[in-house]
Amino acid sequence: MALDQSFVGRTYPPTEPYEVGREKIREFAEAVGDTNPAYTDPEAAKALGHPDVIAPPTFVFAITFKAAGQVVRDPQLGLDYDRVVHGDQKFSYVRPLRAGDRLTVTSTIETIRSMAGNEILDVRGEVHDEAGEHVATAWTKLVARGADADGNTAAGEA
Repeated sequence: MALDQSFVGRTYPPTEPYEVGREKIREFAEAVGDTNPAYTDPEAAKALGHPDVIAPPTFVFAITFKAAGQVVRDPQLGLDYDRVVHGDQKFSYVRPLRAGDRLTVTSTIETIRSMAGNEILDVRGEVHDEAGEHVATAWTKLVARGADADGNTAAGEA
């Protein structure tokens, strides 16, 4: 079933604040194998002009993807999440995320299109700090694999 095109441009309410913690940043940096001391050592981050440790660039994905869940779970949209794969991700920063930030995300559906029997959904997540300052933008592409007449996915799975 095709996704409802009238949802293009729909913006969902901001998320509850997410507090960025030093330990979460350290764990994420370790998980992605990034040894930049600005991610784990407050003094190294301060030497670069930051008030505390900063997060690796892809850290924001965890916050914005969770926020995109509002879109995914919207029953009126008609997205079958069992058929969804993550298609693409990109980020734009005003400044790095820092330990102590309290961030909210507002998700907007930018595009919905059909291609090769699949539905492609682009969601933009605007990240703001507690003062309302824009920190980053993340774009997430979700691909809902299509099904054939027998209910098999485009990849031939049941």
